[in-house]
Amino acid sequence: QVQLVESGGGLVQPGGSLRLSCAASGSGFSMYAMGWYRQAPGKQRELVAVITSSGSTNYADSVKDRFTISRDNAKNTVYLQMNSLKPEDTAVYSCTAQTTRLYWGQGTQVTVSS
Repeated sequence: QVQLVESGGGLVQPGGSLRLSCAASGSGFSMYAMGWYRQAPGKQRELVAVITSSGSTNYADSVKDRFTISRDNAKNTVYLQMNSLKPEDTAVYSCTAQTTRLYWGQGTQVTVSS
């Protein structure tokens, strides 16, 4: 069983930055592939970024060169640094942990608006 708790969401102006954090329970964190998804109102859920246990990363085209996913295995935490935010980045952001199944956090709201 893995529990995930996100934090760091909020309201930010266009062009601003936010860093999301996701803390995971359990002792196997370093072996998990971790990801961030988002879902905007009326839209399908979208995979934003993933990081494997070895540190390889992959991003949605819409966030490449603006978002960075990273992990700190000593803290059982994955991060999503979001720069140059746009109104279309507004969504609920959820982190995931892939073990023998996919675990989800509860999500954190990110709103980009002036």
